[in-house]
Amino acid sequence: MRLFSATIATETNTFSPLPTSLAAYKEGVFLRPGEHPDATPLMCTAPLWVARKRAKQEGFTLIEGSCFAASPAGTTNRADYEFMRDEILGQLKAALPVDGVLLGLHGAMVAHGYDDVEGDIIERVRALVGPKTVIGVELDPHCHLTLKRVRLADIIVLYKEFPHTDVVERAEDVLDLVLKTLRGEAKPVMSLYDCRQIQSYPTTLPLMRAFVDRMKAMEGKDGVLSISIGHCFPYADVPELGGRILVVMDKDKTRGDALATAIGEELVAMRGKTMPEYSTADDGISAALAFNDMPVVMADPADNAGGGAPSDNTTILRRLIERGAESATVGPLWDPIAVRLCFDAGTGAEFPLRFGGKIGPTSGAPVDATVTVSGLKRDCWQSFGPTQVPLGDCAAVRIGGVEVVLISNRTQALGLELFTNLGIDPAKKKLVVVKSTNHFMAAFGPIAKKVIYIDSDGPLSRDYRKIPYTRVTRPIWPLDEKTSPGLIL
Repeated sequence: MRLFSATIATETNTFSPLPTSLAAYKEGVFLRPGEHPDATPLMCTAPLWVARKRAKQEGFTLIEGSCFAASPAGTTNRADYEFMRDEILGQLKAALPVDGVLLGLHGAMVAHGYDDVEGDIIERVRALVGPKTVIGVELDPHCHLTLKRVRLADIIVLYKEFPHTDVVERAEDVLDLVLKTLRGEAKPVMSLYDCRQIQSYPTTLPLMRAFVDRMKAMEGKDGVLSISIGHCFPYADVPELGGRILVVMDKDKTRGDALATAIGEELVAMRGKTMPEYSTADDGISAALAFNDMPVVMADPADNAGGGAPSDNTTILRRLIERGAESATVGPLWDPIAVRLCFDAGTGAEFPLRFGGKIGPTSGAPVDATVTVSGLKRDCWQSFGPTQVPLGDCAAVRIGGVEVVLISNRTQALGLELFTNLGIDPAKKKLVVVKSTNHFMAAFGPIAKKVIYIDSDGPLSRDYRKIPYTRVTRPIWPLDEKTSPGLIL
């Protein structure tokens, strides 16, 4: 038995002012066959990593393709996408014949000329391998579950958790189902329900926690092979944007259709109930400073690099400085120029620094302050579940009672190392501001005595009605009050 695996992945914010080119992939994941580290999976590479671990034990041969992944930003350059795609397709062609293909994709990647990158990849893979080869795909739940990819793949499994702490477990599921199909132990059929809604679904909150736990309990029983909840990625102006439910059944499409419909109708009934409450920056700061225990963790989803934002908005930071906040820390603020200047100045130096507020109007004005360089470290990383995410060179600067973590590789707040790399213990701070939507909860949730969510003036509005969509298929909630959810495959 021969399996081929590869990855191309990023999450594309089509409104982002940050274009994505090959350089962004080289800063993230840019690995040729055999170069993937053994220690841990990287961004969207879990199917390859899991298959490598299990190949000998499970009695199959794994042929490894290239792995390319970039941090979320704007649309990928067409020539660069086609270069990466064609390299992987060439590797697959050279490996033929294969019995199965394992693809680690994101699901919300857009390239110029390709609204549905994942559908394009799967279509071309199917054309190469033919109808009998089993194609298994792992996707992020913040994906666009398009009809093309569901029709052309045999098995699609999405992570269930938000924050995405179950990437490896879901890759195991994909491999299990591909192997069962190849051995004649299962015959997967997929059903797709379109909820016609745009919403956020953190599984750290009670409503979605219970919902996901019930979905997981159904799997492996009564012919249910897999259930996935497609949250959608709201910051992409593509026709098939929206939340969808995907059910993979063993043989019985009729039962799969009924189950997908029942689950979809339940998710529709939860409209407006799954997101946390959001405060203004000043109200959030006041609530945090008045709270009697520490730390209070304040999240800034509107400037989340994980959604394609620059992560250089200064609004919350500026208000903390203006209000004379003490024992506060903010991170990450993406500003490679400021990081370089801090290294030039050296640890302990006090000097005038302009930082943040660089990329566009939603970045706010830069901060001009006399800062003290409190920490410097090169080639930093932070953990996110089993993976390590590079931060590049990092610097910490102090302005009064506020300490700011500056990074050179744009990414969101994920692990405590974001702060501890530079000698900052977030557990001992009164207020910790993190630029992240919900992934921060995996590491910061356990230390937080209180969590406050802010809807700042960053580029990723939490009110989806304010996003200037022009290509999304309407009607869709909350842009439209009346919608027509239903089974579409």
